[in-house]
Amino acid sequence: QVQLVESGGGLVQAGGSLRLSCAASGRTFSSYIIGWFRQAPGKEREFLAAIPWIGSNTYYADADSGKGRFTISRDNAKNTVYLQMNSLKPEDTAVYYCAAALSSYFRRDSREYDYWGQGTQVTVSS
Repeated sequence: QVQLVESGGGLVQAGGSLRLSCAASGRTFSSYIIGWFRQAPGKEREFLAAIPWIGSNTYYADADSGKGRFTISRDNAKNTVYLQMNSLKPEDTAVYYCAAALSSYFRRDSREYDYWGQGTQVTVSS
């Protein structure tokens, strides 16, 4: 059974940093891409970044969604994908999710992802 478990969320002041982790288990993910999304209250789920399980390329959403402040990375030995978030702003407050899509190219539509974690809350105070 595929399981994605996010951790690392919490309360941080504006300008601070957090590193989110997504631990993956239950299958071989070599043909998957792993994406990070977030969802704020009353808003749609928003794509942030994606990385393939094999390879070094990464893909990011636009600047309003963290590009330039967020960095996605992967540790295959730990079956874990990370999202390093710097210079956090109050508008970054949301539940952050990781997801896996069986794909050979990057996807930003949440409907194209097959598996989801339960989410981790990030709250940025002003």
